[in-house]
Amino acid sequence: MEGIPPDGASSSSSAVRAPPLRDEEIARILNHGSEEDADSDDEDEDLVQPNFTRTPTADTIDMFVLTVKVPSCEQNINPPAHGTSLPVAQFSRGDFSLWSVLKNCVGKELSKITMPVVFNEPLSFLQRMLEYLEYAHLLRMASEQTDPVARMEYIAAFAVSALASNWERLGKPFNPLLGETYELERPEFRAVCEQVSHHPPVSAFHADSPHFVFHGSVHPKLKFCGKSVEIQPKGHVTVELPRWGEAYTWSNVNCCVHNVIVGKLWIEQFGAMEVTCHGGAGLKANLVFKPAGFNNRDLHRVDGHIVDANKKRIKFLYGKWTEYIKCCSVAAYDQWAKERGEEASSQTPSHTPKKMLAKLNSFKVGALRSMSIQDSDDGDNSEEVPKSDESYNFDIPGSVTLWEARPRPPNSAQYYQFTEFAMSLNELDRDMKGQLCPTDSRLRPDVRLLEQGEIDAAAAEKTRLEEKQRSARKLLKKSPDPWQPRWFSQGTNPYTKQEDWLYNGGYWDRNYEHLKDVEIF
Repeated sequence: MEGIPPDGASSSSSAVRAPPLRDEEIARILNHGSEEDADSDDEDEDLVQPNFTRTPTADTIDMFVLTVKVPSCEQNINPPAHGTSLPVAQFSRGDFSLWSVLKNCVGKELSKITMPVVFNEPLSFLQRMLEYLEYAHLLRMASEQTDPVARMEYIAAFAVSALASNWERLGKPFNPLLGETYELERPEFRAVCEQVSHHPPVSAFHADSPHFVFHGSVHPKLKFCGKSVEIQPKGHVTVELPRWGEAYTWSNVNCCVHNVIVGKLWIEQFGAMEVTCHGGAGLKANLVFKPAGFNNRDLHRVDGHIVDANKKRIKFLYGKWTEYIKCCSVAAYDQWAKERGEEASSQTPSHTPKKMLAKLNSFKVGALRSMSIQDSDDGDNSEEVPKSDESYNFDIPGSVTLWEARPRPPNSAQYYQFTEFAMSLNELDRDMKGQLCPTDSRLRPDVRLLEQGEIDAAAAEKTRLEEKQRSARKLLKKSPDPWQPRWFSQGTNPYTKQEDWLYNGGYWDRNYEHLKDVEIF
């Protein structure tokens, strides 16, 4: 299945490594840590400051030389079009302890704690949000189908594909500043998003093409649960297919980051997703993202049925949100399930005594150590990251593949586990800079500096922007006119009848005169 065609040739670059940092340099980086949402007002009594109890030693960390200088968006102004690398490879986070930040935050909303820049990835959340559209060709394919069931198949596949880039992406995107925007143009679509609220943080987006309109708003909530961090992407997303007079709505499932105290981090998506068609045949796709379970048999797995208005099953969908989605007839699924049940009898391949004994014998209790994010070494804790039980892989006869994830670049692990699509999101060339809205995320100096490996300077810029936004919010409180987003307005989603942020229009006219004096960065 063909994806979005590339706009130019890919390229790669190699990073030059430098001597390790001194102890005092590492400590300074940690204590520079500050989260964008730390600009909350004094009345936020549950604001928690991190208590760093351990300073990494220089002989256990290998990082890039940090050069503090005035940030400039002129730097790296002409990167290769849609390359397969960033300007500088990611530094090692192996000895930075996230637990030292989170241990006083059990049960708290993580937007109210400060966090060092070393735990960020070089993207704003607005940019990360538009990774939903990496497989936008699925929406075009949905619009081209004359069968309403086939349209639902591709819409459901798109809903799953939008989560694929989350796998192994353990860096935290920068929280957008109030009024920050981001635009993205591709052959399949054009999209704009805006940070429309700061407390609570809400990001709105709108994408259109000749084949579809895709819009929504997201209010992410992060909660520390003791051994894991749970991310709840509150909000609905909507796809409209104008050709058919149909709209499809759903909410994304929760994401859980495991092993935040000890061991290597790993991610799973879990929960129920209901994709509803408004208009037309009234179809629904009821999908279940399965937790890994004790034996990891269901790791990454998602399956469910398309049902009609009378709840009659029409199609079966199955796959892995990290890899693929397939569909087959209900009859084929029922026959496969019957044969599988007879073959497995009372013991599935994952529950045989031999396999259970092997799992117990291989269990190791590792020594407590600092949590590592995307650590590149192959230490003893690698077994704590579950692997899918390949003996449970299946392919139902007569199935059709709706979507397959593109392979990540071979050097993805060196660049925050970015997909090739993600690596392109912060690119800024001269032609783009001349017409870009002055509030665009590409112009954020802290994100740009982190992308260039200048950790100390990125931390300083992050702090400066937070203080600037804090001062601006105090002035806004004194103003008789409340702040209003420029490109979105709060209203009611015409399909879900719930509160939503709707696009005002006008962004692509490129008339930003009223913003020439706006300096959020």
